[in-house]
Amino acid sequence: MQIDSYSKHFSSWFGSALLREQIESGVEIIRKSKRVFFIGNGGSNSICSHMMEDFAKMGRFPTFSFSDSALITCYANDYGYEKAMEEWLKIHFTEGDLLVAISSSGESKNILNAVAYANSINKNVITLSGFKDGNKLSKAGSLNFYLPVSNYGIVECFHQVILHLMLDILVGTK
Repeated sequence: MQIDSYSKHFSSWFGSALLREQIESGVEIIRKSKRVFFIGNGGSNSICSHMMEDFAKMGRFPTFSFSDSALITCYANDYGYEKAMEEWLKIHFTEGDLLVAISSSGESKNILNAVAYANSINKNVITLSGFKDGNKLSKAGSLNFYLPVSNYGIVECFHQVILHLMLDILVGTK
């Protein structure tokens, strides 16, 4: 049954010492950052939009997400889809900012290009990916959350829970 698959992966990851260490590191990275930028495609983009709102409302962080349809189509039309997020970051992303990059596959060229640009500014990038071990995004950040599962539902839920967990710690939610 599918519920057993979700339970197995979540129990194993949320009980791991590695994840606890990564969460603590992520909280410190966010705490020290001036502003938080979120990028992702498809379902990951929905997570970005949601987390941008929650980090702003609950955490009082200045947040940004490349999720407005007019913005996406404007940049994709002018720069090509693979460079759209990178070009947006060139206008807004500065020293002290944090980029949170989400990609289930970890192989999306537009995400990887944006991460490379952010790393050229300050190497302050948190990545969340899944699927294949060694995907490009899973090694590209200063902190990398990776779930070795090839199920979109499990990976996307994991990513959202990780971000909510760090926010809850930051704002002291019980």
